[in-house]
Amino acid sequence: MAVEGFFENKRQPVEAKVGELTPASRAVNVTAKVVSKSEIREIPLGRDGSAHRVCDALVGDETGSIYLTLWDDNIEKVNENDTIRVENGYVTLFKGNMRLNIGKYGKLELAASPLECGVNTENNVSSKTYEQERRPFRSRGRGGFGGGGYGGRDRRGGGFRDRRGSGGYRDRQRSY
Repeated sequence: MAVEGFFENKRQPVEAKVGELTPASRAVNVTAKVVSKSEIREIPLGRDGSAHRVCDALVGDETGSIYLTLWDDNIEKVNENDTIRVENGYVTLFKGNMRLNIGKYGKLELAASPLECGVNTENNVSSKTYEQERRPFRSRGRGGFGGGGYGGRDRRGGGFRDRRGSGGYRDRQRSY
């Protein structure tokens, strides 16, 4: 059973096992054991303009394991062999591989009781590569690169398109 959450305005988180997660999983509650943590990396400029720290933790249960992305204060909340609870988490693709995320509407805490089962690291769902859709062009305003108002630039062909409907540059060069 693939866990994809609900796509309604008032979606309620659903309980999920790590092995059931898919790239489309949203609004999931997961209880897992921390297998390992990577080194902390410094991101000099985040989306909000400030510096951030990021770390990946391999977490799992008896059905599988997945990388959990930890940002800033959440890094110190977990250690190896801790049992954690992610509430209202979601899955994204990073370089084609699944990552469990907490996000601003999610919550990370130590679980009330530890997982007694072993972690199935053989089924690491983050090791499978998925084809990612290309992100749509975003306009940066007039004159910027990346589309949206950069001259008469046509995104499909890479050349210029004639907006007047004639044959374009070549037709203007012909002499009859």
